[in-house]
Amino acid sequence: MKKIDGYSKLSKDQQMNWLIDNFFDGDKTVKDEFAGYLHRNPEIQDDFDEFAENTITNFYLPLGIAPNFLINGEMYALPMAIEESSVVAAMSKTAKFWLTRGGFHTEIINFKKIGQVHFEFKGNVEKLKKDFPTIKASLLEDVEYLNINMKARGGGILDIELVDLSHKESHLFQLKASFDTCDSMGANYINTNLEELATLIQEKITEEAYGAKPYIIMSIVSNYTPDCLARAWVECPIEELGIQNGISPQEFATKFRKAIRIAEVDPHRATTHNKGIFNGVDAIIIATGNDFRAVEACGHTYASRGGEYSSLTHCSIEEGRFKFWIDLPLAVGTVGGLTQLHPLVKRCLQILDFPDAKKLMQVVAVGGLAQNFAAVRAMTTVGIQKGHMKMHLLNILKHLEATEEEKEYAIHYFKDKVVSFTNVRVMLDQIRTNHSTPKNL
Repeated sequence: MKKIDGYSKLSKDQQMNWLIDNFFDGDKTVKDEFAGYLHRNPEIQDDFDEFAENTITNFYLPLGIAPNFLINGEMYALPMAIEESSVVAAMSKTAKFWLTRGGFHTEIINFKKIGQVHFEFKGNVEKLKKDFPTIKASLLEDVEYLNINMKARGGGILDIELVDLSHKESHLFQLKASFDTCDSMGANYINTNLEELATLIQEKITEEAYGAKPYIIMSIVSNYTPDCLARAWVECPIEELGIQNGISPQEFATKFRKAIRIAEVDPHRATTHNKGIFNGVDAIIIATGNDFRAVEACGHTYASRGGEYSSLTHCSIEEGRFKFWIDLPLAVGTVGGLTQLHPLVKRCLQILDFPDAKKLMQVVAVGGLAQNFAAVRAMTTVGIQKGHMKMHLLNILKHLEATEEEKEYAIHYFKDKVVSFTNVRVMLDQIRTNHSTPKNL
């Protein structure tokens, strides 16, 4: 492949031809394959093309629905965009399990987002700290014009702190500003405020008064939002948990709590444990047009806040009651961005009855808790592979182009056998070599 200049300035057809010539030996059927995933509605495709740069086609993900979620007394169906087998099925099973045990409960613990102006300061630190309350009041007044619309909706800039980081890096300081962005994700709004604050402190902290001016390094929103926190939980008397695959309610509750405790104290377990949580979280985040990368980064940082990576979920058994909960930091939006542009995102928000940001936070937290319950329940009873391998079997059968009759037989055949690509292929070869129908084997 040769270097190419001006690729972004080529038409979509020219970009595609360059790809075909350089990576597919000029095979024009590949171009038709890519074109097959383009939307037939030009207006919608124009929107899709603007979501990212150099767009040549669309990349599809399945959109599934997990029904029967009782959340704070209201019924929900959760839209989930995900490609991993068994996640939607596991979520649906968990929803049904807790539907008759009081459902899911949620609350918002806090709703603040953070932005930072990072700067070096080599002047009179003590005077700066002494004068900062006055400087802060002036800063808040001066950025008022940027916050009029957000304040009209009930949000806006909440506070500004001066943070001294010079014990970690010489002369390093920051302005740490907190915001309520209402129903928007708010990154652009926060960054606009921060860049204005950066300009203002250079005017207010002068060399004449403080011996030096601030040297601005950068101004940027933080994706770590520990004070934008949703809690979701389930609880019931232990005996109401019922017998789980031959395990008594008491043994199941104890074993479940121990499994959660292992994830709290062992980072190796916690990593896989939390990955399962984000199976549920990310699927809803993507379906509602939010930034799953920001949500994951924040969640993993929060899981490490104690100095060691740990579980995001927790479990207790007290006075005969089982309780399982999650505290999840989330910065999400239900207005702006893809929520207004992507046609399926709009439909997914409609399925959730057009939630505001706080309601969506609670729904997402429920999704993470539900998926984690399903995984830990499986691991502590029948094992994680039973449900997962059933879906894996269907994927293998599809890959091997099994007929519907062969699929039906394979599902029955592998109920008590190990599923692997080789074992499935051998079974199908046996059927096809003998020219037998599955029912006759």
